[in-house]
Amino acid sequence: MATPTVIQTEHLEKEAVDWLAARCNLVACNSESDEFASHIGEAQGLVVRTYTQVDQALLDRAPNLKVVGRAGVALENIDIPACRARSIEVVHSPTANTQAVVEYATALILDALRPRSTVDRGFAVEEWKTLRDTYPMGRQLSEQVLGIYGLGRIGKRIAQVAGAIDARVIYCDLLDIEPALRHGAEPVDRETLLHESDVLTIHVDSRPSNRHLIDAAAMSLLKANVVFVNTSRGFVVDSAALAGFLQRNDAATAHLDVHDPEPFGDDYPLLAVENAHVYPHIAARTETALLNMSWVVKDVWAVIEGRSPEHPAPSLPVQ
Repeated sequence: MATPTVIQTEHLEKEAVDWLAARCNLVACNSESDEFASHIGEAQGLVVRTYTQVDQALLDRAPNLKVVGRAGVALENIDIPACRARSIEVVHSPTANTQAVVEYATALILDALRPRSTVDRGFAVEEWKTLRDTYPMGRQLSEQVLGIYGLGRIGKRIAQVAGAIDARVIYCDLLDIEPALRHGAEPVDRETLLHESDVLTIHVDSRPSNRHLIDAAAMSLLKANVVFVNTSRGFVVDSAALAGFLQRNDAATAHLDVHDPEPFGDDYPLLAVENAHVYPHIAARTETALLNMSWVVKDVWAVIEGRSPEHPAPSLPVQ
């Protein structure tokens, strides 16, 4: 029996690559390359991350494909209905980066509430006192209302962390979440969430109805000094409207790790806004999270061997 071919189009951690390569003919190549074109017809497995678009056009070139593995959580770059129409399984790693994103979002919140910088020289006593007296005054998280939009896997852990610091936590979610799973967070409606949050962190899924969930109308309800954090999906925020809000409210800050589009150009409206802090989609970039995501290869191999995967793609978007 011929050794199955699996194509890897984006980076995976070496431990996972070596594990898969010991079991199949593993071809690592860009999806736009000639090498990809020469192997996609025979490939039984395809492993991608963020930037490979698994659409109908690609699937039409892959008659032997059995499984697509997404080394990560979100599945926006994979046409799941088209895969299922061809009986191609889609697998992913839904819990791989939860802790990394929780820690990152918490760090952004604390950085915003307690702005600080280092010093690089010595000071005389009076100058030292002046420096300390004029330093930006911080806010304690324990005295803030933390609003969470979307109480999924990550939102629940954020609630748990904030609760441990004695913040009041409120949330809005489409689902009726059992009290035992809320970690003390109080359910509120959308308007209350937007109006009462001192800190608002977004953790919603990729369903189309969440496009511009935070638009100009939503921002009109926000506090003038709100700390706004988005580590979910870029398209849930109207970036032009957010730029306008921040320019009108210089005490507010926004901290954005995800964007629409990615990568963005020099015309991205938030680049020129002083109180917008823009990061290059790094919430999940820890050694542990990257390795956890890479282990999607085990489910890819399970499908090729005819076994059931541990993490098949869900019918609904994931948070």
